[in-house]
Amino acid sequence: MERTFMQALENRRSYYSIGSESPVSDEKIEEVVKFAVKNVPSAFNSQSTRVVVLFGESHKRLWNITKDILRKMVPEEAFKKTESKIDSCFLSGHGTILFYEDQDVVKKLQDSFPLYAENFPVWSQQTSAMHQLAIWTKLADLGLGVSLQHYNPLIDKDVATEWNIQKSWKLISEMPFGNPLSEPDEKEFSPIEDRVKVFR
Repeated sequence: MERTFMQALENRRSYYSIGSESPVSDEKIEEVVKFAVKNVPSAFNSQSTRVVVLFGESHKRLWNITKDILRKMVPEEAFKKTESKIDSCFLSGHGTILFYEDQDVVKKLQDSFPLYAENFPVWSQQTSAMHQLAIWTKLADLGLGVSLQHYNPLIDKDVATEWNIQKSWKLISEMPFGNPLSEPDEKEFSPIEDRVKVFR
């Protein structure tokens, strides 16, 4: 049974132990992604978000590319821990969603509305964040374990080459997902009174 919107937000957590199975079909995951990309708002209706969904061997290839790049940068002893984390938390999953922002769209808006030029890159990031939250929350609601990663910009060039990504697309984040193998730790919250002020 699907949760209410507030329950779904409350249930959304970072899962770092995921398996290769999925409680829903790949088609359902695609449906969630396409629904979010179509319906999540964007500044000036820019629709600047671009998404790449990787399943199966493409998903595994992403994380092997990431390991290959980090292997050249991280000392050998430290890399063992890095490799173990990638293998058990990300590569072990069912798929990965890549979030991009099209910089051609951002630049066009900057040229069209010079008064707001400095704001459009910020608004683009906010647009991406809304897409990430919407997709993350819905995937969690469907029973998937999800987390959000940021190996960009280290992997940008190799990933773009592997999947022929347009040059104007800027990688923002990577979202691995799979069946949850263990529950996340209890989440701690700062006092809400320090974070929200209401005036009447």
